[in-house]
Amino acid sequence: MDRYCVMGNPVEHSRSPWIHARFAELTGQPMDYGRRLVPLGGFAEAVAAFREEAAAQGGRAGGCNVTVPFKFDAAALADRRSERAELAQAVNTLRFEADGSVYGDNTDGVGLVNDIERNAGRPLAGAELLLVGAGGAAAGVLGPLLHAGVRRLVVANRTRDKAVALVQRHAAPARAQGVVLEAQPLDGMSGLARFDVLVNGTAASLAGDAVPVPAGVLREGALAVDMMYGPAAAGFLAWARAQGAEPRDGLGMLVEQAAESFTLWRGVAPPAAEVLAELRRIVDTRA
Repeated sequence: MDRYCVMGNPVEHSRSPWIHARFAELTGQPMDYGRRLVPLGGFAEAVAAFREEAAAQGGRAGGCNVTVPFKFDAAALADRRSERAELAQAVNTLRFEADGSVYGDNTDGVGLVNDIERNAGRPLAGAELLLVGAGGAAAGVLGPLLHAGVRRLVVANRTRDKAVALVQRHAAPARAQGVVLEAQPLDGMSGLARFDVLVNGTAASLAGDAVPVPAGVLREGALAVDMMYGPAAAGFLAWARAQGAEPRDGLGMLVEQAAESFTLWRGVAPPAAEVLAELRRIVDTRA
């Protein structure tokens, strides 16, 4: 049986083992999926140990998902990377090839786009979108958001230089898609036009900090998405409701990015919407 896992620190909270177990069950794929707590600074060693353990048990390590803080380590470890992983400079999915090499991909962005368009029923084509944050999470989703056909996308960050660097790295795909791509400091948001969609890619929710966006940046009925889910997202969701927006947490993104990883590994597309509905019943993440 092929073995897979999610690697991170911390990792005990991860829903990925449950999600992939349901994917495997519903598609008839024989696979085992677990969690691996990786010591800080020990990512490459943890991947090697995982592959060696699988071989010693007469199986094969097929790949792994990668969560914070190792997505940049995963990008460095990969021998080959997808175009979207190259653009993000971060990897959340590794596939171990038969020749021993490692292929890296980033499924976060397509997972977010699929959740917004399929599950939330909000087409992104022609929308004005505000992406808050310029770290690894924002970098992982910016490329697919541009490809979704938004009309204008503003990256806002406390440190404007980081937002500028992220925008500059994505300038070519933005031009190719005809998207107006801008960088702004968060403290200069008050003069900006209102947005149809807001995506919070900062760690503010995880840290329990205040929502890093001033009131009044969203149009009535806009969609406000936090990449976090569970209790961490509650404050953001309450803020979004108070702004007259439709709040959405990151649980759908989690399931959709996992579905993309599963397809990359197994060559079979799992029923993501069905699994998301089941997970929503188990974990009430809507504050």
